[in-house]
Amino acid sequence: MVCDNRRRWFADPRAAAIAITHLQEIDQRGYARSLAWVVMPDHVHWLLELDAKPLSDVARRFKSSSALALNRMRGRGGAVWQAGYHDHAVRSEDSLHRHAMYILGNPVRAGLSEQIGNYPYTWSIWPHDR
Repeated sequence: MVCDNRRRWFADPRAAAIAITHLQEIDQRGYARSLAWVVMPDHVHWLLELDAKPLSDVARRFKSSSALALNRMRGRGGAVWQAGYHDHAVRSEDSLHRHAMYILGNPVRAGLSEQIGNYPYTWSIWPHDR
């Protein structure tokens, strides 16, 4: 999911913490099960297993709740996220792990971290050194 106009909302650690809180809330409410995520300065990669809700509902809930909190933090209104998102169905355990490592490697490829596991806004159910 990409921020509106590629705005670098999550370069601010407070904003990144808000996004993380809302990712975790989706899990806590049982809407989906997060497998890996990274909050980049202007977008979020999120690998998840759907549970009670369809992907469109999960994405809408995350985007709307995080946007409200981010706008409240900034004392403003308006769009936080671009419309839509890119999704990809994963069909094997090996592919699942490759996608997770791709997500966790995003900060390295962007020059924000020197190695997987050092960027503060990533999480995965798998160890990073696998």
